[in-house]
Amino acid sequence: MGVFARNYHQYRTSETPPSEIVGQTENLRLSLIEDRPGIIEFSGSPSVLVSLHIGPSVAVDCRRAGERHRGKNIHGDLEIIPPNVGGLWEIKSTDTALVIGLKLRLLERVAEESGDDPSKLRVTNRFQTRDSQIEHIAWALKAEMENGYPCGRLYRDSLATALAARIVRYHSSLARPYRTTKTALPARKLKEVLGFVEDNLSRDLELREIAAVASLSVSHFKTIFRQSVGMPPHQYLIRRRVERAAAQLRNSKLPIGQIALEHGFCHQSHLALHIRRVLGVSPQQIRDAS
Repeated sequence: MGVFARNYHQYRTSETPPSEIVGQTENLRLSLIEDRPGIIEFSGSPSVLVSLHIGPSVAVDCRRAGERHRGKNIHGDLEIIPPNVGGLWEIKSTDTALVIGLKLRLLERVAEESGDDPSKLRVTNRFQTRDSQIEHIAWALKAEMENGYPCGRLYRDSLATALAARIVRYHSSLARPYRTTKTALPARKLKEVLGFVEDNLSRDLELREIAAVASLSVSHFKTIFRQSVGMPPHQYLIRRRVERAAAQLRNSKLPIGQIALEHGFCHQSHLALHIRRVLGVSPQQIRDAS
């Protein structure tokens, strides 16, 4: 679990601090942080923190606000940490997170503009939750950060406001009841499916294998997965392989052909084709920009 503005102690690691790329406006702070295996102590932040797990799955044991949660962080899992709430995490392998900090006054303003009493606002402490709208906002902020913030501060502020509104409405004391789609995969089953995909991205996955994790026929699974995630299974699989490969292109000097093979692509041209379709750039452009 990565967090910014933190006082942490890590054991079984070197003294080199984790990587951090920061973008900031008046109401929002954005960090991409990598934590190594070990124990992380966090003293709390005056902001509301949203941490989106990115990349391979990692086993986590977390203690926060008198609660303890053990489980596996998979790509897209969220933690929401209320202001001034500290915690302790023990992670078993390297963990990468996109961490978004929102000023509490922004959430209070959103609540007031919605006709609620901001003094009654209390952000809910969330562990390994899923929220597709928050995830989409986080990906938009990540893309903006990686491209050098071409859309400017107004765009980031609008995303910050949208994120604040989502937290107020679904992850606070002012929340409205969830309305889940009956045809969507239950949250626990969806997590099992996505975790299986993450753990097997490097090999030739068959749709029937993924459907079996959900205990569904292939035809039923294709429909229900799309309703749950917003895209067909094969597109999700390709996107995750592309995102994994792109991360390695930024962070290593391995030959592009080798990276292609390690992430389930037949050869370098196969990787280049899908990176252009998904990200709009070539593998070499990703490497040159890092």
